Amino acid sequence: MNRRRMLHAFKADVGEYEDAAVLPEETDPQLYLSRNRHPQPFHLICSKDNVLSQLSGEADVHLRDSSVNRFRMVVGDHVYIPAGTPHRIVPVTEGVTIRFQPLEAGLQGAAWYCDGCDSELRRYEWEHDKDTPAVQYYAVACARFSTDEAARTCGKCGTVAAALDLAAFGWPPAAAAS
Repeated sequence: MNRRRMLHAFKADVGEYEDAAVLPEETDPQLYLSRNRHPQPFHLICSKDNVLSQLSGEADVHLRDSSVNRFRMVVGDHVYIPAGTPHRIVPVTEGVTIRFQPLEAGLQGAAWYCDGCDSELRRYEWEHDKDTPAVQYYAVACARFSTDEAARTCGKCGTVAAALDLAAFGWPPAAAAS
């Protein structure tokens, strides 16, 4: 992956939840940059601890299976995400976020939860590959969730989640990421 030695985070051409690596390839921990305008369409789960840092704007970080359920991030805030904690970024205003994550990040996943009873609906997992943009994994997981009505149907209460509308995210077609 081609990376620059210096990057102006506020001017960088990065998209929604792109998690684009910004430091030289073998830097550990690696920093991943995103510009966020819309609520993250899933809860991200990382098998290793990571930290979110808000560079601009404001966002709520929704946490599951944690003693803290929500944290409001404003410029300069850092949020520690323990390994295995599902979390979702919901922007209050457009913002730039940095994720500090180990270079060998291990297993990651995207999970969705029922709007009716809060049970987990579906989880898709993959092995983090520092040479594959994270947004490619996100696009595949979202496409799988959207096209599988059984995955969107709650086994406890029967509520069916709507298919995801990802038009505003500008992510690559899911077929290119699989």
